[in-house]
Amino acid sequence: MSEQHTYRVIVRGSWDGLTEEARARLLAEAGDHGLASMRFTEEGSLTYEPAPLKHFSMRYVVVSDAADGEEMAAAIAEDRAETTLRGLGYGYGELRSTVTDLDTMKINFKPASRR
Repeated sequence: MSEQHTYRVIVRGSWDGLTEEARARLLAEAGDHGLASMRFTEEGSLTYEPAPLKHFSMRYVVVSDAADGEEMAAAIAEDRAETTLRGLGYGYGELRSTVTDLDTMKINFKPASRR
């Protein structure tokens, strides 16, 4: 069995071809999708600014084989985003992703101060 890594993936895109109904729904729900809702989850969390209603981001946690690397984690997250957006009836343009491998991430701790 291959080693599994946990990735945090931010999928970014632009709204494209939104219907009037979809636009009205996004504007009505904007308060639920602001900065306070930014969380990395398996299901993804959608965030966007209502004015202007132009760009969005979705944050995902993806667990996959380390051998498949960050490219596979990005592909999985983008597929999840496309499925969610289509299911909600939201039009969007090209998606792009930023991936962080939590298992290889280096954490710099500050040394304890001496008094």
